Formats: sequence, C-alpha cells, structure tokens
Amino acid sequence: MFHVGGARSALFNWALAEQSGGRFVLRIEDTDAARNRPEWTEGIISALAWIGIHEDSPFFEGPYFQSSYEEQHREAVAKLVAAGRAYRCTCTRDDVKARTGSEHRGYDGFCRERGLAEGAVRFRTPDEGVTVVDDLVRGRVEFPNDAMEDFVVARADGSPLFALANVVDDIEMRISHVVRAEEHLSNTPKQQLLWEALGVTPPVWAHLPVIVNEKRQKLSKRRDKVALESYRDEGYLPEAMVNYLMLLGWGPGGDREIMPWSEMVPLFRLEDVNPSSAFFDEKKLRAFNGEYIRALPLDDFIARCEPWLAPGWDREVFAGIAGLAQTRLAVLSEITANVDFLFLDEPVFDQASWDKGMKTSAREILTGYLARLEKSDFDPESLKTALEEVGAEHGLKLGKAQAPVRVAITGRTVGLPLFESIEALGRERSVARLRAALTRLEG
Repeated sequence: MFHVGGARSALFNWALAEQSGGRFVLRIEDTDAARNRPEWTEGIISALAWIGIHEDSPFFEGPYFQSSYEEQHREAVAKLVAAGRAYRCTCTRDDVKARTGSEHRGYDGFCRERGLAEGAVRFRTPDEGVTVVDDLVRGRVEFPNDAMEDFVVARADGSPLFALANVVDDIEMRISHVVRAEEHLSNTPKQQLLWEALGVTPPVWAHLPVIVNEKRQKLSKRRDKVALESYRDEGYLPEAMVNYLMLLGWGPGGDREIMPWSEMVPLFRLEDVNPSSAFFDEKKLRAFNGEYIRALPLDDFIARCEPWLAPGWDREVFAGIAGLAQTRLAVLSEITANVDFLFLDEPVFDQASWDKGMKTSAREILTGYLARLEKSDFDPESLKTALEEVGAEHGLKLGKAQAPVRVAITGRTVGLPLFESIEALGRERSVARLRAALTRLEG
C-alpha cells in the first residue's frame, strides 16, 4: 500500500516539477524480488494518479525500472574499482568482529591495500575531514568522515546494493533535486561521495520532516492508519487529501489553510519547509474533507456518492435529499448510513437504535402518527406539525416524539432531517414502515 508519507513526498516533488517546468520522475526500484510484484507497481501508479500525479501530465516521466539499468550499475562498479575509489573485500562479519573485538564496530579497512581480484566491493571513504550536505530544508549538515566505514556497494557477483544503484539511476535519469523523507538523510553523505567519485555534481538535497501520530511517534504501518488507498476507499476527496498533505511541514503563509492545488504551487518553496516533525491529525483531515465535500456542486456530489449507494438506487430520489446529506458528511462513505433507507425494501434495524428509540409511549406515538400520516399533507412542515400534535397528546415534545418514528422509518436514531426523509420516502412506503414497526413492537 502507498504510505501517506510517500504521498506527501511525491506531492512536494510534483509541486517543484510543475512550478519549475521540470519533470517528476517515477522510478520503480524492483531489484528486490520479494518486494516486487506487478500489482504493487500498478497500486503505486493508481495511488499517485488519485492525488493528481499521472502519466498523462507533461510534468510526469516514467515509470522507469531499476532492473533495466543493471549494465550501468556494473559499469559504475568497475569504474570505481579502476579509479581506486573502491576495492574488493572477502571479510565476513565474524572476521571483523574477531579483529576488532566488538560486534558493534564498523568495518576496519582490512582489505583496502590487499589488491584482491574477487569479493564484495567496498567504497573507500575519506579518513579525515567532513562530508558536507547542503540541504534546502535542514541547511548545512556535516558528517565526520572517520565515522563512516568503507561501505559495500556491490556483492561478490557484481550485483549492486541500493546505495550505488540509486546513485547510478539518478545520474542516468538526470535527477537535479532529490526531495525525500528525513530518514534518508543518514544515507546522503555516502551517496554524495558516490556522485563525486563518479565524476558528477551531486543533486540538490531536501529532506522532509518525519510525519508523526498524536503521540509524536513516527507513523508506522504496523500501528497507524497510513495507507493512502484506505483513505481513498473511505471516501476522502483527493483534493482534500492533497491540500492536507501539502501542509505537513509547509504552509502558504497567513491564516489560510484550505487552498486548491493551483494556488499552492506558485507559493511552494522547499526552503520554507519546516524541519520539525509534522503531526498527521486525522481529525483535522476529516474537517478538511468535510469542507471540500460541502463546496462540491450538487451534481458532482451526487456522482461521487454513487460508489457508496445501495444497488438499485434512484438518482432522482437521491437528488431530492442529497443537499441535506452534503452538509453533514465528513467522508463520502457516511452517505450510506444517511440514505440507505430510501433504497431498501425495509430498513435495517440496528438493535441498539431500536432499543433506544422504542421506549415508553413508542406504540402510542407510532399509532397516532400513522393515523395522521395517511391523510396529512405530505410536505415537511405538515409532517412536522402532525407529529407535534401527536406528541402533545402524550405530553412529549417533538424531540422525544420523533425518536420512535425515526427508527421506524430509517432504522437508526440519527440521520438526515426526519420530515424531509419521510417526504423523500413517500407516503405509501412510510405508512408501511410505521405499520411494520408496530407489528414488531407487538410481537
């Protein structure tokens, strides 16, 4: 599944590409067979398309596949060895432990001068000084070279490890900016050294703040709701998700937060990204989504609700009540519980709702309202007046009187305005439901 943190990083890259007339490059790093399936690649492409990053755009390039660049990877390994920037090594982890006396010590450079013709390939890191990473988000970050071990860039069979393959791919694909999550910052000095050793100027680096939950823990797929697809399937609007994700570490300035993509792009600057961790507040995202839902034109709202409506739904009937539902939803999937009573032969009674709604005087209220409903004018105001009269006969205000009627009509204790719901359901079906509820009460 596509992590919301990955989606945020993708959007920052997309904004930069669109703003500068550049290209967003999608690369599928598919050399790990255990983590590579065609359906997962399609899932990534689909998730990106949902937030507006799609192959039809002039700012999109790819997808490329890392496995297609194997020859270039091997050539880079050979170049590093030939230039003396890398060397062969046959040491095992146990060998290093035996020499250093510690399982926590890094590689000790034992094979640097042995001139081996076989073995894994290690990059020769500088012994002194610092490697400086100039980061657009974090400023100048220094990494002492003596703290970096000679790291492996290729296995004994010549196949590259991620650090080298990633750099070679970036060079081949003319990457100018690497905009990615903070956890990759520790990899950057090694990659920067590789760029320089291969004779190419390193890209511009920008490491985005980590995204955390309400306990200020890094979002984890094992613990938190992080899959972009799960939000899509729950009925979040892509434009709301895009707006919210763009604010995780960056802001357009001022007090305004609800802002369409077209207005955010010209304002976006990587230099303005806050390096502090960003809180993924699902409650705030829901509020954003509700704002976007309410702003939809009614026809658009109706069309977007369709996946959550019961089979056989009547568009005309739904259109008559959709405006009322639109003001109450935080996510589109909530439409089901609000309007399914309109499209079902009989309401689905939730037992807790039945028990709560059918308390004292329920039988009398339903009986009295049924009698009026059969002959009352069938507009919301007349329907309301009729129930007020029935309630008054039993010493109940409207709020108490409508509880059993709502459950009988919709199967639930909460929902859309009751009298508009009755009008939408129609006289015949409403009468039938009141009668069925009375039968159930008497049974």
